[in-house]
Amino acid sequence: MVAGDHNIRPIIVPRDISKLPWNTGYAEAVNAGKSLKNEDQSAIYEGFLERNTRVSTSPAKEATDLTAESDLADSAGGYRLPYYYFAIFDGHAGSGAAVSAANQLHYILHEKLVDIIDHLMPENELETVPGKPVKMFIPAKDLGFQSLVVGALEAAFWEMDKLIEEDRFRYKITGGCTALVALFILGKLFVANAGDCRAVWCRETGAVDMSNDFTPETERRRIRKLAALKPELLGASFTALDYLRRPTKNDIGQRMLYREPYMTGWAYKTIAEDDLKVPVVFGDGKRSRVLATIGVTRGFGDHDLKAQLGGVPIKPFLTSQPEVRILDLEQESITELDVLVMGSDGLWDVTSSDIAAKVVLSSIQGFLPEDDSRLTSAAQDLVMNSRGKHTQKGWRTIEEKVATVDDISVFVIPLLPYKVEYEQWQKQICPEKLSIVETSHECSNTREMVNADTGDAEMKETKPADADGLER
Repeated sequence: MVAGDHNIRPIIVPRDISKLPWNTGYAEAVNAGKSLKNEDQSAIYEGFLERNTRVSTSPAKEATDLTAESDLADSAGGYRLPYYYFAIFDGHAGSGAAVSAANQLHYILHEKLVDIIDHLMPENELETVPGKPVKMFIPAKDLGFQSLVVGALEAAFWEMDKLIEEDRFRYKITGGCTALVALFILGKLFVANAGDCRAVWCRETGAVDMSNDFTPETERRRIRKLAALKPELLGASFTALDYLRRPTKNDIGQRMLYREPYMTGWAYKTIAEDDLKVPVVFGDGKRSRVLATIGVTRGFGDHDLKAQLGGVPIKPFLTSQPEVRILDLEQESITELDVLVMGSDGLWDVTSSDIAAKVVLSSIQGFLPEDDSRLTSAAQDLVMNSRGKHTQKGWRTIEEKVATVDDISVFVIPLLPYKVEYEQWQKQICPEKLSIVETSHECSNTREMVNADTGDAEMKETKPADADGLER
């Protein structure tokens, strides 16, 4: 198939963009021969939570199956809370984990959102059976709905990883994948990232990173601390110590700069035979590897991966825990030029966040506002910027620099349509529900984005998108 041609690397887009929420832009390109298939997977889901507010003789249906509906009020007198889910999964050592996550993570997340429906869609006096009111735990501390949605995302990521572990032999799931999810719900944008994919809020004034790249380089301290606390994980070949340069046999007896896992600075020590072991994080920058084997630290899968040296398991050093950042769209001045760009690391290997914002702005401004294809064009331009063109020297960017040879997947998601849609939703539900929902928010006028890991304010299905809905 032309779509999988590693020499041509065509930029693929959806055949019918009207099926994507708000005519969201999507584009992808296969790698230049790094792997047999495109190991990236993408997913979009439109879902809703449903609350039945009328007393019934039968148990109330509080959450429906995942189905996109336009009606906000159901025939039983309840109301529905719509949400939108976008995800990119960057696979490695096979596409099995990425395919599994693309087809299942949104179902797991929906279940987690149903678990907190009493907080997302609260009712003062909801009865499912006459005379038996719903019993609900009310925490002494007002957590607000944001921390509960963060918890739902974190729990869903953890459960997805466990599911892959359980299913890996039955379905022959090999390798692993990083994961990036954007969830639009209750006027907020939640971005959950486990790995080196990235989400960027692109504005007319510039770029704001909505995720952090997790690599062996950026997580060097976490991994080294774990190695120091559990040295049995290192086997006989690795060390938790870090050196300014790797010692050799000629350095034995000499003094060299090093640091312990608890150190941020450097100190001297006399090199001994034991110091010749390989650092648990080997290499620097993009070439850094955990146990000299794998270049990612967060995501799903890799349950059977072992180090090339010594054969020790690598999974204990990896985690599925995402970092979640929150953008309060209600409090922001959002225009038609505000978009969220989500991309696999193949995009960001070449294109910086700032350049991505410029490429998107230039592309969007080249179209009339009513042109439904402008976001698709922006996604294509981003892929082209990182993929470049094939020359006698290999793949090169327009600046004649080395282009990426990795798979590339990109979403360009407009933010204004969701904000407008949410404001309409607020007006259509009854005032009592609206006042309850508003008072449960942890809204603040101090800043637009919150890092859910630290709590600090910062400046800051349909089906997998490469399935049959794409041009070949």
